[in-house]
Amino acid sequence: MRLLSAMLGWGQARPGLAGVALEAPPHRVVLRGERSARASLRWRIRLDRPAPRKLEIALTVAVLLGAGLLGAERGGQLDAVTAQYGGVGDWIACTLRLGVRMVTVSGATHMSERKILAIAGVDDKKSLPFFDVAQARARLEADPLIKQASVRKLYPNQIVIEIVERTPYAVWQKDGDVRAIAADGAPIDEVNDGRYADLPFVVGEGANGRVREFVALLDAMDELKPRVEAGVLVDQRRWNLRLKSGIDIKLPESDPEAAIAELLILQRQSRILEKDVLALDFRVPGRVFARLSEEAAAAWADGHAAKKGAQP
Repeated sequence: MRLLSAMLGWGQARPGLAGVALEAPPHRVVLRGERSARASLRWRIRLDRPAPRKLEIALTVAVLLGAGLLGAERGGQLDAVTAQYGGVGDWIACTLRLGVRMVTVSGATHMSERKILAIAGVDDKKSLPFFDVAQARARLEADPLIKQASVRKLYPNQIVIEIVERTPYAVWQKDGDVRAIAADGAPIDEVNDGRYADLPFVVGEGANGRVREFVALLDAMDELKPRVEAGVLVDQRRWNLRLKSGIDIKLPESDPEAAIAELLILQRQSRILEKDVLALDFRVPGRVFARLSEEAAAAWADGHAAKKGAQP
C-alpha cells in the first residue's frame, strides 16, 4: 500500500544526468483556476481519511437520539415524558446529579413555602443549569404580597430564595370577596384562612381607600375597641360600627369622633351596650335613637301602656 501522495507523485525528486549540471527550471505561474482545483483536491484527500472512532460514536448517538425524539414528538409521547421527567436538558442534568434537591426560603411570614415554590416554578424535575433565576425572581415580585425577591443557585443542587413581604394592614370585604390590603388600600392577598384574623376589618365599596380613617375611629373607641367586629362604609359617606354582639353603631358623616365620645359616656354610666338593643343611631347631633329587639320593644310597650292606664 502506498500513500496517496506517492500515488499522485508529490514530493519525488526528478532524476538528473550524471555529470551534467541541470539548469534551474523557470518559475511557473500557477493560474487561479489551478489553485482552486488544488484546494478542492486537498479537501477530497481529507475526506478520504477514516473518521476518528469517537466522532463516529458521537454522530451515531446523536442520530439515534434525534430520531427517537422526533418519533416521540410525532407520536405524542414527548409531552407525557416532559410532564413526568421535565425537559430533555433538565433530565440530562438531573442524571448528572445537578437536579434541585434542596431549597432554602427565608423572609416568609404570611406566605407558605409551598406557594412560594409554586410561584417561582421550583419542583423536583428542575435542574440548576437550566433554572432561570431572573425569571423566577420576576414571577415572585409580580405577586402582590411580595415586595422584593432574591433567587440564587448554589451548585450542585441548592436554590436559595429570599423575599420581603408587603405588610398587611387590614382586611377588606366587597361583594363577598375578602382580601388583605396594605395601608394605602391596595389588595395584596386573598383571605382563605385565619392568618389575618387580628387585623381591622372593613366592608363596602371604597372602604379599602379609607381604612386609615376607620383605624382612627377604632382607636377612639378606647375600651370598647375589642368589641368592634367591622366597619361598614355606607354609600361611601359614613361608617357603621358592627359590634361582635351584633349591635350596629350608626355614626354621622361629620364628626364621628364626637358620637363615639357620647357612646363611651352612655356605656360608662348606664351600660347601654348590655341592654337588649339592636342598633344605636347617633346621626342626629345631640340625640340617640335605639332600636330594640322584638322582646324588648314588646316589654317597653306593655310597660308604657300600663303607666298610661294608671294615670287618673
